[in-house]
Amino acid sequence: MLTSITPLGERGRQRRWAATVTAYTVGSVAAGSLLGGLLGLLPDPPSRAAVGLLAAACLIAAVLDWRPGWLPTVRRQVNEDWLNAYRGWVCGAGYGLQLGLGVVTIVTTASVYVVLLAAALAGSWWESVLIGATFGSCRALPALLLRSVTTTTRLVALSRRLGRWATPAARTTSSSLALLGITCAVTAVAQ
Repeated sequence: MLTSITPLGERGRQRRWAATVTAYTVGSVAAGSLLGGLLGLLPDPPSRAAVGLLAAACLIAAVLDWRPGWLPTVRRQVNEDWLNAYRGWVCGAGYGLQLGLGVVTIVTTASVYVVLLAAALAGSWWESVLIGATFGSCRALPALLLRSVTTTTRLVALSRRLGRWATPAARTTSSSLALLGITCAVTAVAQ
């Protein structure tokens, strides 16, 4: 999906890339905020239990991310037919809403589930909304990598770079989750 909305593609569809990406970003942040807000309505467990639960989730997520294919997920992606059926801002907003929710399309990293759990355990509704908004923002940021894709040569080069970064990015995510899990576990024990 990432390489579907490029300046090159949008120009070919007679649309402005900036408008599509802006709608995508707004949709993603809005969906993340909404989901965070809904999760923030759940009852809060005691602080120590919340940190312990988050520690366990991070460590499990690290293991799941280290072994591709173990992650539970839906087998649904955003509908690429929208690209030619709707205006750019409609596609952008629709894709953003779906990806900002995190779990209604294919989940490629267990960190998505950790973020949702963190929003549920945040302790305050506003913090949950902030976690969701940050998640939605992070889901939208990769679209900015596409700004320079104005030719097919640049599109191919970007696709190759993304392919080369896939494994190191997955390992970094898994290692970061493990470190966060250990930190949360130490914090829970120290409380």
